[in-house]
Formats: sequence, C-alpha cells, structure tokens
Amino acid sequence: MIQREIAYFFGALRFFTRLPVPAWVGHSQEALDRAARYFPLVGILVGVLGGLTFILAALVLPASLAILFSMTATLLVTGAFHEDGLADAVDGFGGGWDKAQVLAIMKDSRIGSYGALAVALMLLAKFNALLELPDEWIAPAIVAAHAASRLCSTTLIHALDYVRDDDSSRAKPLAVRMGSGSLIVAGCFGLAPLALPPWQAALAGLLLALLTTFLAARYFVKRIGGYTGDCLGAVQQGAELAIYLGILSVAWNFS
Repeated sequence: MIQREIAYFFGALRFFTRLPVPAWVGHSQEALDRAARYFPLVGILVGVLGGLTFILAALVLPASLAILFSMTATLLVTGAFHEDGLADAVDGFGGGWDKAQVLAIMKDSRIGSYGALAVALMLLAKFNALLELPDEWIAPAIVAAHAASRLCSTTLIHALDYVRDDDSSRAKPLAVRMGSGSLIVAGCFGLAPLALPPWQAALAGLLLALLTTFLAARYFVKRIGGYTGDCLGAVQQGAELAIYLGILSVAWNFS
C-alpha cells in the first residue's frame, strides 16, 4: 500500500518535473492515471526549491536578482512544463474559431505570437508581484503558490471531461476523471503550505486563485467542452499569479 503510493508520487514527479526518480519505479497506465493526486506535492517540492534559491541568493544579491534566480530554478526543474501549456492554450483559444481548430492549434508544438506574449507577460507579472512583497514573505509565497496553483489545476481533472480522443497527447495520463478520495489527498497537499504566509494574505490568494480557476473552467467548457493538458498548465500559471496578487493585496494595503 505505502510502496504503491510512493510509486504514484514518483510517477507524478517524473511526469511533471525533470528530477530523477528511483530505478525501481516502473511505468504503468494505472500509476500515471493516479499520479495527479500528488500534483500539489510536486508543487511543494518545486516551491521549496524556488524558495530556498531565493533565500540563498538574497544573502549576497538584491531581492530582484534573487527572485530572478528563484524563477529560473523552478523553470529548470519543471522544464517550463506549465508555461508551455499556457502558451499552447492561449494560441489555441486565441487563434481557433471552433473546437476542432482550437485543439489542432494547441497540439502544434510551435509557439505563436499569442502564446509568446502570454508567457512573457505572465513571467513579468509574477516577477513584479514577488518583488513588491516584503522580503520575508517571498519564500513562503513561492511555496504556497506552487502547491495551491497545482491543486487548482487538479480540480479540473475532477470536475471536467478530457476532450482529446487521441493517444498521442502527453497529457493522456491525466485523462481519467479524478475521484473524490484522490481530490482530498491533493487538497491536503495543496492547502497545507498556505499556512506559511500570514493567514489573511493566504486567504486572499486562495480566493483569487479559486475565482481564476472557476472562470477558466467555465471558459474551457464553453469553447471546447472540457479540458486538455494545456488547459491544466494555463490554470496553474493563472492561479499561481493570482495567489501572488492576493498575498500582495494584503501586504500592500494592510502591512
């Protein structure tokens, strides 16, 4: 039982990051189907890496450069997996008129002007949001945002239908609708790091992230009837920024 769950976690780690996993972890469709419950736990690890990078860099560098190094570290460890999803989703919804067109554009590995602008603006917005936070809030915000934003993506796997019907999609392992038990597991990992920032800031960030997720889900259903892997990446990115903005709204107005 425990070894099986550990294997599921390592399956998630292998799928969502470039971090090495033990050689004994095998490949199976069942393991990949169940890996999404550990999506937020992977977010905790990515966030801790980003937070530690900021803390260490800030010992010898200005906060702006420390944040830049932190963001670079998270991009390297994930292979810009979610940023790529954001780019493809924005290209698809921006350039496609109907469902078939949207899905075809998303599947194209090339990044268009919509996608490139979306990623550039997203990175710029996250950088500036973190830069405006008090220094002691930055590392906790990074950990909380990476975990909770991945929980937001996971809720789509529970609530919506996967709309691709081909086997070539890299997000095919996430096509099986998540059960309530798995969502509870994901919720525990996704919400726990929100205890790191001040509770008012964490609550504001969570509420804004949930609103972002809800609006995105409604839009996805309206346009294509459900979600794709790229939609999950787009929601993760949007929710991460929303959490930073929610935390910043408290820091800016009440601290």
